[in-house]
Amino acid sequence: MAEKGELRVVATNRKARHDYEILDTLEAGIALLGPEVKSLRAGRANLAEGYAVIRRGEAFLRGVHISPYAQAGRENPEPRRERKLLLHRRELARLAGRLGERGLTLIPLRIYFRGGRAKVELALARGRRKADRREAIREREVQREIDRRLRRSARGGR
Repeated sequence: MAEKGELRVVATNRKARHDYEILDTLEAGIALLGPEVKSLRAGRANLAEGYAVIRRGEAFLRGVHISPYAQAGRENPEPRRERKLLLHRRELARLAGRLGERGLTLIPLRIYFRGGRAKVELALARGRRKADRREAIREREVQREIDRRLRRSARGGR
């Protein structure tokens, strides 16, 4: 059995950090049905096209695919259905205010279990243009080269 604070990551959105500039992150619970929890425990989720919206003072996760659980029979819910996010009222109000800024969106970075409960890590993010993505890649490569040379010089190489 997992420890109380231990994380067991189910799915990650690997393209999110490439396509978006992450400004802030927060954790939210997800209201799920039984077969969805079973499917998540089996690691069958895809966050690639997911995003969150705030509507009438509530937050919802959209576009996240949780595969049907085979043993559930006809009780399986729609794989891409909208799922309610569980956040405190203060967090919702703060997010609603920030989302009003131009170009900001809420995207899921990963889904995981903490203490037996399904959680989603949401990011307040700004979309990157193609040129910005290329620049980020260039900066990463330059930093890798600097690190490589520093390691080499620390070992006494050239």
